[in-house]
Amino acid sequence: MEQAAVTGVTPALVSRRARREAEQSPRRKPAAAPAEPPGRSTGVTRPPATRSLPNRWIPRTAVLGTLAAATIAVPLGPAAHIGETPFALDQGDVGPSTLELLTAQVAVPPTSPNVAAAERVARTDVAVSRLSERNPLPECNPDAPVEGTNGNLADHSLCQLWQPGEFLRPDAAIALSSLNENFRAAFGRDLCLVASYRSLSMQYSVRATRGSYAASPGSSMHGWGLAIDLCSQETGNGEVYRWFTSNASAYGWQNPSWAKRGGSGAYEPWHFEFVPGVQEKGKWYG
Repeated sequence: MEQAAVTGVTPALVSRRARREAEQSPRRKPAAAPAEPPGRSTGVTRPPATRSLPNRWIPRTAVLGTLAAATIAVPLGPAAHIGETPFALDQGDVGPSTLELLTAQVAVPPTSPNVAAAERVARTDVAVSRLSERNPLPECNPDAPVEGTNGNLADHSLCQLWQPGEFLRPDAAIALSSLNENFRAAFGRDLCLVASYRSLSMQYSVRATRGSYAASPGSSMHGWGLAIDLCSQETGNGEVYRWFTSNASAYGWQNPSWAKRGGSGAYEPWHFEFVPGVQEKGKWYG
């Protein structure tokens, strides 16, 4: 009663005013109640003070900031590498990389001396064999120029055959000699020839004795070293003649169409000409 008389406000009025202000200003923070004098109670129970709303987000913000700092700090640590994670399982050795495989030096084992020697011997044998097939006349130069006229060829434009006194132009001589080697393998002897290259004077002589069986001097393929006449033992033996006619064309030699039975010229089954050379002269017609 003494306190109420001093302030001039009764406790009932204080309670009503406080409620009225709280209803008019709900967002306003309620005023703190006046301190009670020691040893005395007003009879009003005050609820405990609560934390303000912003303070509730402080723990969450701190947690997110800690996680972000940990995420950034892990890759940049001294023990971490780009593309790795400290949580990866230990997989052991994974082998060399693709770049290491491509750039690695490979040791090549040395070639065995026996193998190297065998290869050299084999190639030498093949080379000698092919040379023998190309030129069965070692003294005949296939690249020698053909110079002179019909029946008057230069000496270097003729090569002697296996039969003494018989000559042909180099390319024709080498081809016929290769054919003769096969003939010898088949029959055990050399091919027999009656005639090969003829000089102009010889052609005059044959023309005089054989008439139409000999070409006019200066026009015969014998005068160019491109024709041969076989011996009668070759043309008179069916087996030999069939073999020769069947194999001669493979070496460029043929019995011309005019010399065959029913041809435009005299029948001469013994007469054969070297086709490449005759075509060179522009006089081959079948």
